[in-house]
Amino acid sequence: MVSITRAADLTQIGANGGGWVAPIGTAAPASPIIQPAAPWAPIGCISDDGLVQGFDEDSQEFTPWGLTSPIRTQITKSLRTFKLTAWETSRTTVQSLQYRVPVVDLAPVSNLTSFAETASPVPDRRAFWFAIFDGSTSRGFYVPQGEVSDRSDVTHKQDAMAGFEWTITAYPDAAGNTVYHSDIVPVTPEYTGS
Repeated sequence: MVSITRAADLTQIGANGGGWVAPIGTAAPASPIIQPAAPWAPIGCISDDGLVQGFDEDSQEFTPWGLTSPIRTQITKSLRTFKLTAWETSRTTVQSLQYRVPVVDLAPVSNLTSFAETASPVPDRRAFWFAIFDGSTSRGFYVPQGEVSDRSDVTHKQDAMAGFEWTITAYPDAAGNTVYHSDIVPVTPEYTGS
């Protein structure tokens, strides 16, 4: 009979996690279990939908005449995104990302914060750090050059939490990488099958 190998400690539930943002060029935190220090600024409370790691790829298949299966596939697009809903909409870091306004421009004057949204937005790339925790397992995602590339509508009503729903697109850095992974996970047991 076949013996199926299973290890519950190799599964992961995104039981908790967080997100931080910093200027481009900020180095990644040393580990997912170390609190990021300045200039990293927290995104704060993220909705219970958690963090969605997106994979968007296109490819071109090459099928020779006379065959029905391709002999080669070439990736023509490979995009990495992260989606989340930020609930702390009054946090200046979050407002800065939502409205593409520098944090310093959100400092209140006589208890009043005011800013204008431009009709001609310019790129607003920043570094992002996301960490996910499940017991002793943790995963970190460092995006050296990311940008909020899509924003959903914001609903302000009595029976709903206002939130900024974002898609953050990861762009290549100078090394050509979009996302760096930093994981603390259990060791995979050695396979003893034949």
